[in-house]
Amino acid sequence: MDLKLQKIIPQLITVLVVVLVFGFFTYNAQINMENRGIDFGYGFLSQESSFDVQFSLIEYDGSHSYFRAYLVGLLNTILVSVIGIIIATILGVIVGVARLSPNYLINQFAAFYVEFFRNIPLLLQIFFWYFAALRALPLPQDADAMLGVFFLTIKGLYVPAFVWGNLNVFLYSIIAAIIAIVVIRIHARKVQETQGKQLPVFWISVGLIFILPLLSFLIGGVSLSFEIPKLKQLATTSFIYEGGLSLPPELIALTLSLALYTATFIAECVRAGIQGVGKGQKEAAASIGLNPNQVLKLVVMPQALRIIIPPTTNQYLNLTKNSSLAAAIAYPDLVLVLGDRYEIFAAAISALVSCIPIAHIHGGESTEGAIDESIRHSITKMSHLHFVATNEYKNRVIQLGEMPKNVFNVEGLGIDNIKKLKLHKF
Repeated sequence: MDLKLQKIIPQLITVLVVVLVFGFFTYNAQINMENRGIDFGYGFLSQESSFDVQFSLIEYDGSHSYFRAYLVGLLNTILVSVIGIIIATILGVIVGVARLSPNYLINQFAAFYVEFFRNIPLLLQIFFWYFAALRALPLPQDADAMLGVFFLTIKGLYVPAFVWGNLNVFLYSIIAAIIAIVVIRIHARKVQETQGKQLPVFWISVGLIFILPLLSFLIGGVSLSFEIPKLKQLATTSFIYEGGLSLPPELIALTLSLALYTATFIAECVRAGIQGVGKGQKEAAASIGLNPNQVLKLVVMPQALRIIIPPTTNQYLNLTKNSSLAAAIAYPDLVLVLGDRYEIFAAAISALVSCIPIAHIHGGESTEGAIDESIRHSITKMSHLHFVATNEYKNRVIQLGEMPKNVFNVEGLGIDNIKKLKLHKF
């Protein structure tokens, strides 16, 4: 037998065995799932999700598909990662340079920051910012306005939202400014190489980035206004801000924790990169008259980047991966409770203390001679939305002091659900 064939046959046998084993387990799993009425495949992505997401960059509600929900989660991950990377990079570079400062206080403060935040588990930091810092903020109705338009509450940060007119014209002006700056920089580099002259590229760039967008407002028909958040009452004791842009406390706590934690590692990458540049390079730059800032900007940092970029890229990936820890502090916008049992009563109390709105199903009903009625009515008084089975029960909930606009007669939901069940024939 040919020697080359002798080497190939064992590999083919190995691949065949792996395929057969994988196929066996896949087929077995498929049969078991079919016996239990569970669909195998990705067809569920087109089904209705039937749940809401607290924060979404795109339009989404429970009527959308699972694929839409997956897309919402992906965009939220990208948002947290991008914001966290930007903050961590800026903070990491500042702290990394500060660790090499000849000033004793700046040096020691930077070292303390790195050692302190790096040695505290990330999950613990998330818990601290969410439960200790942000959960101690005031309720919406008690929050003081910052600069008259910003509201920092236990339910998140509310800021004015931009309302644009002819936004596309404004974006085109920004793109045109960027293209013009690139062309001018290329031209300035050629002039410096051929004539030895330095053009004021920086000030020209600043002028373009301001003048062109300004012209879009003056002659391009671009308009900009602000939507200010306004306090709205949901129920007797429940308030929320509507309008503007809202950032939930989960997003703030997660982004802040990821940025502060990752910045410590980026700072060490920056410090190592700067120290990796030979001392002779700095001395040579100083000998031709460059000041310390110019030495750092023009000589040290360009050479240090080849050392800094690879480990810093790993930290960016770690930050993106660690964003999954948001599951530890995520909670629903609404707690849905059913019935009148003491277990549900405990859940309602927990939601009330945590300032989470409550929706109560089958409220307003009457049970003579049992404690259920007292528990049921207590849950009703803690709830913000009420889904009752009859008009009689609706009137009773209203008589208890609840707002009529928050009481809905949806009849017996359990009966409707029976029609949707897939019953197996035996």
